[in-house]
Amino acid sequence: MSAQPSAIRIQALRAALRRFNVTPKKSLGQNFLFDAAILDRIVAAGDVGETDTVLEIGPGAGSLTRCLAQAAARVIAVELDDRLLPILHHTLADLPNVTLIHADVLQLNLQSLVANGYSLMANRYKVIANIPYYITAPIIRRLLESPVKPSLVVLTVQREVAQRICAAPPEMSVLGVSVQFYGSPRIVGHIPAGAFYPKPDVDSAIARIDLFDQPPLAGAEADKFFDVVKAGFSQKRKQIKNALASGLKLKAAEAERLLSEAGIDPSRRAETLTLDEWLSLHRRTTQPPNHLTT
Repeated sequence: MSAQPSAIRIQALRAALRRFNVTPKKSLGQNFLFDAAILDRIVAAGDVGETDTVLEIGPGAGSLTRCLAQAAARVIAVELDDRLLPILHHTLADLPNVTLIHADVLQLNLQSLVANGYSLMANRYKVIANIPYYITAPIIRRLLESPVKPSLVVLTVQREVAQRICAAPPEMSVLGVSVQFYGSPRIVGHIPAGAFYPKPDVDSAIARIDLFDQPPLAGAEADKFFDVVKAGFSQKRKQIKNALASGLKLKAAEAERLLSEAGIDPSRRAETLTLDEWLSLHRRTTQPPNHLTT
């Protein structure tokens, strides 16, 4: 199926949607990817092999699902919209290695997939998906913070979001720091709007995130780290000493001292800090109370 020309694929997609009386919902961010070359490129970006288990979020009408199933040992596809389930059951009926789950991935406990018979999920599964763009950040956060993390994530996202994920100083953001805390991201391709039905209003990209075996911090320490990062970015384009003082409820002199002790010029902006500098600042803010000036 992946070898079919795009013109044939979009005709088949439209026919399937008509047959099951489904109209794509803008409110659910439904832009179905049908371009054969792009679908194959996404599978290739995930280095999908015959021993892999792939979690797909939002399979839509099943175009990417089919390509993944032809390459992977197993595909677990999670779809929120119950209107699409009959289409998926119909189009994927000949693929015994595909399991469909009707659920909201933002509410789904990934650990439960392991506990309820999806044992391969525990063996470093991959996430590859054309996700609804309006929930990109929540999906990424849920995947990266899950106790059962994938080994890598390949997502189609807005080009601007992909650039933020992969940004370096002086263009860092909370999203960029958050992703780079857990893994190494890169943009592996761009997608024209005409590869989707209906055509989205934004440019798209394929982003790949290779997760680290262990992030720099875990548990409560990771939570404290992100409190510092969010405080630093709380006043966009302002000097970090002011944003940090306001976000962490510190005196200005105290915030300035902590930054200086971390080797960071207090007059810099949050967008210019590296991940290592954020980690250094976190260590300073978690010194014992008697180290801090009251």
